[in-house]
Amino acid sequence: MAKLKLGAIADDKPVKLTIELPAAVHRDLVDYAEILARETGHQAADPAKLIVPMVERFMATDRGFAKARRQRQSPAGSAG
Repeated sequence: MAKLKLGAIADDKPVKLTIELPAAVHRDLVDYAEILARETGHQAADPAKLIVPMVERFMATDRGFAKARRQRQSPAGSAG
């Protein structure tokens, strides 16, 4: 059994996306959706629905982004 970074995709209200992807990335998204469906026992999600949780997961685990965001949000010159 594969250990995927994403879990089941929530059935959320649809959001329209307009995005151009390289064909190879689209094929990977389709494959990921199929594997995810097997792992979770759910129907395969529309590959476009994988993009948001993938981006959320990416940003949530990017330490450089988290550090830069904390620095941006802290008042300049404040004592910690």
